[in-house]
Amino acid sequence: MAVINSIADRHDDMRGWRHLLHAHPEIAYEEVWTSDFIADKLASFGIEVHRGMGKTGVVGVLRGNGNSNAAIGLRADMDALPMQELNEFEHASQIDGRMHACGHDGHSTMLLGAAQYLAETRNFDGTVYFIFQPAEEEGAGAKAMADDGLFTQFDMQTVWGMHNWPGVDVGTVGVHRGACMAAADMFDIRLNGVGAHGAMPHQGVDPIICGSALVQSLQSIVSRRVSPLSPAVVSVTIFEAGSAMNVIPGTARLAGTARAFSADVRALLEASIREIAATTAAAHGCELELDWIAGYPPTVNHLAEADRAASVAASVLGADKIVTDIEPSMASEDFAFMLEEKPGAYIWLGAGQPEADGNLHNARYDFNDELLPLGASYWACLVETELAK
Repeated sequence: MAVINSIADRHDDMRGWRHLLHAHPEIAYEEVWTSDFIADKLASFGIEVHRGMGKTGVVGVLRGNGNSNAAIGLRADMDALPMQELNEFEHASQIDGRMHACGHDGHSTMLLGAAQYLAETRNFDGTVYFIFQPAEEEGAGAKAMADDGLFTQFDMQTVWGMHNWPGVDVGTVGVHRGACMAAADMFDIRLNGVGAHGAMPHQGVDPIICGSALVQSLQSIVSRRVSPLSPAVVSVTIFEAGSAMNVIPGTARLAGTARAFSADVRALLEASIREIAATTAAAHGCELELDWIAGYPPTVNHLAEADRAASVAASVLGADKIVTDIEPSMASEDFAFMLEEKPGAYIWLGAGQPEADGNLHNARYDFNDELLPLGASYWACLVETELAK
């Protein structure tokens, strides 16, 4: 088995779909044009279409030849980012302040390519659900679809995901046996002191001193509270205080992110941040307000499914192109919510070594169209393997 010839023959068609999607980027829960485009394509392939799950999500349902009750779900994200594209090619964004800078246009296209092939051949026994998910970048669209009944209305046994990955050679696939993406939580801290004249600091309670101490103390969490064998990140990314050079402000605001690969470390980070913030504020005479914003959980592949994903990818691209010891990423991914509901695996499809401005979330990023038949063939072979006749 290798890249499927009939899919490779439609490379130009898929490229055209991808360029249309790229030119019409839409952000979380606004993917109206995108979901219309996807639903129309699925319907044209003869695939049953369901709309509106997770607000703008689309699910295509395709039954193979046979009587098996087995079913799997294949997921592609379809939202863009709220950023201005700097590319000037013909398929650049037509919407101001919106850009497909993460490759979700390519992800949706690869799944459409697989859907077209599978609808024509139906060389499988069971049911495949093509899940086009909104709001991955922000808004937890995977959870929204699950909350709307994705896994109760569509009774799949497993669910599978994929992301293009710049920095990994084209045709190489990374498959993690366990965690591949981190949990991402946010904290927002307000320190309330007493404002004063900058020349008379003894008459106030300085929240900047308190905040400075807090920034330093938070760095001890990863270095002294988390095991060196357990990766974690605590980053303060916002520090706001004051408006005049001769005024000690009454308040200061700190905010940032905490990331980990396990539930235990994730809980430890939250507890430690809360404790250190409270004791530091008390030590400096400030009142504390702390908001904890729970984000996406860690994305953790199930071992059996990860091994099967690697095997299928090897059958398409060659065993020498599969990397199972690839380092995970501290970025986050809301496919994690789906993997909490069902067994499955999430793979990285190498997108090549990027130029300086070719990484994900860059204003000059563009999905590598060379991947389209590779990803579509992987999806198709995964269905024919998991739902073998």
